[in-house]
Amino acid sequence: MSRMIKEALETIRDLEEIGVVTKQTLRDFEVQAVPAPTYTADAIRHLREQLHVSQAVFAAYLNASVSTVQKWENGEKKPSGAALRLLSVIERKGLEVLVA
Repeated sequence: MSRMIKEALETIRDLEEIGVVTKQTLRDFEVQAVPAPTYTADAIRHLREQLHVSQAVFAAYLNASVSTVQKWENGEKKPSGAALRLLSVIERKGLEVLVA
């Protein structure tokens, strides 16, 4: 991420904190400004293991099949789109954010 985008993101987060922009505006900006991260097979496996859940439980949280999670962890397939964003949220906030 470029320095300019980082600074713009920091500014809009500060503006949201003081109530000048809404949380929705901040989210919209983040989605457009911050590219979805990429995850290797090892990173996905490590994240799941860090959360102490099975592939089946992880798949259920992600609304994916166990086969899909297995393929991600074996490097046969890579997550994309919404799955990448969801993995990013889970990595930062934990699984609890999906059930609250």
